[in-house]
Amino acid sequence: MKPWSPASLASQHPRIALDANVLIYVLEGSEEFGAQARAVVDALDGGVFAGSMATIGQVEVLAGPARVGDATVFERTADEMRSLGLNLVTLTSDVAEDAAWLRGLGGLELADAVHVASARRAGATAMITNDRRIRPRPGLDVFYLSDLVLEDPLP
Repeated sequence: MKPWSPASLASQHPRIALDANVLIYVLEGSEEFGAQARAVVDALDGGVFAGSMATIGQVEVLAGPARVGDATVFERTADEMRSLGLNLVTLTSDVAEDAAWLRGLGGLELADAVHVASARRAGATAMITNDRRIRPRPGLDVFYLSDLVLEDPLP
């Protein structure tokens, strides 16, 4: 894949789907991908692009705070997710059928198939993830955090 930045991506893809791992890297302060994930979230929060996520991604993100039993962090994380303005795509029968087709074709786990089907349902033409098992599909380009080029901050 070629290098990309949130601004260059948004110029070609006004609606971009996010995989849960983007938000998880930010929340967990990932040393390896936290800066890249933060750049994506900042671009979304700044209105550079419209974002969507499958509701299964919401479950994946919130499971971390729930796992440690911290209700305060859980609520704060849920509030932060809502404040981003992500279009959360529910698992309707149409999304489920598309996900089943994607999974049946092979190569995608259930959650990943739901992420891709939800992205397509939301009208996203790109998806940001760091999961190399998720590959481009007709009408949906896939971009990996590991290929993101962080733009130099303004002086």
